[in-house]
Amino acid sequence: MAVTDRGESLSAIEPLVLSEDSKHRGRLNDVAIDLASASAGFRRSLPPGIVVALADLVRAMNCYYSNLIEGHRTHPVDIERAMNNDYSTDPEQRNLQLEAIAHVTVQRWVDEGGVKGNVFAVESLRELHRRFCELLPDELLVVSDPDTGKKVEVVAGEFREDDVRVGRHLAVSPGAVPRFMDRFADAHSRLGRSETILAAAAAHHRFLWIHPFGDGNGRVARLMSHASLLETLDTGGVWSVARGLARSAADYRQHLMNCDAERRNDLDGRGNLSQEALAEFTDFFLRTCLDQVKFMEQLVQPDKLRNRIVVWAAEETQEGLLPGSAGELLAVILYRGELPRGEVQTALHMSERSARRVISALLDRGVLASESPRAPLTLAFPATLASRWMPGLFPEKV
Repeated sequence: MAVTDRGESLSAIEPLVLSEDSKHRGRLNDVAIDLASASAGFRRSLPPGIVVALADLVRAMNCYYSNLIEGHRTHPVDIERAMNNDYSTDPEQRNLQLEAIAHVTVQRWVDEGGVKGNVFAVESLRELHRRFCELLPDELLVVSDPDTGKKVEVVAGEFREDDVRVGRHLAVSPGAVPRFMDRFADAHSRLGRSETILAAAAAHHRFLWIHPFGDGNGRVARLMSHASLLETLDTGGVWSVARGLARSAADYRQHLMNCDAERRNDLDGRGNLSQEALAEFTDFFLRTCLDQVKFMEQLVQPDKLRNRIVVWAAEETQEGLLPGSAGELLAVILYRGELPRGEVQTALHMSERSARRVISALLDRGVLASESPRAPLTLAFPATLASRWMPGLFPEKV
């Protein structure tokens, strides 16, 4: 059956980006430049091996905070367990673990270059939704209309066929979604790198304003933002805006609601929606990104991170859980990024047998990783140790 199209004008979503003559552009450009500089500096400061390990942990963190915004609390430790096929016996918790795996899997696909071309393209966004929903249990693919109680099945990668209201905002009619998504993609696909950074918040809200899918729009919006920033800022996936948005969830939701409002007066831009509100959200969004870059940069300062790791290893050694040179090996790999197995003997001034024993113990604890028995050793950041190695990254598991 044909879905309803009320014939809404595409002008209803304007402005899709801040106008070139906006009075807010000067200060927002400064924030965007600061963000680009900080993100590039942080990424360059990390050895390649650390970037890979940190990105793995950030995926679990990003998933935790993105789900938290949706009211689903799945701790990164439980996410990590699920990734190792260790699921809760409680059906509801198991479903949330499966949901978390779906998010982590899609973000890994994004981080490894899965999005070909422009993330704002309609097919790219449908692909994000499809990949996420295809991994969900059936119970999470049915949503209920809060007003009518009608249950609607969410189809992976397909636009909604029903009306939807989010708070006070009635999204465009389902039949109008393709038209508005084409307009959205066109507006954001033509932007250069600096303009894309500046327009990140606008794209985030305007996507949610259209609300193209029956469910999962919030997660797709945050994955879209992650993918966009990954490309334009070359983040390496080592920081996440989702953590900042979740920690300021009330402000985040209020800004989104403000951006739904129509133009306030003749000084509030020339589009249908408030340009003032869009500028305020842009400032909030970019400063949240900048705050997260600085937080992660402080957290992984080599000397401070080394001290936390070495103290942990010393305590484990004292309890007889790790060999005596474990902390030294971890410190060496932290500075070098990776270490060929054959160089462990020399680095630690020990016999081949002792070197194998240290390597084996650290691999068993999950704090070292290696792609194969002959591949170099790299650090790993297990979620179970985040409270010791990376305090503040997310709440401790209780």
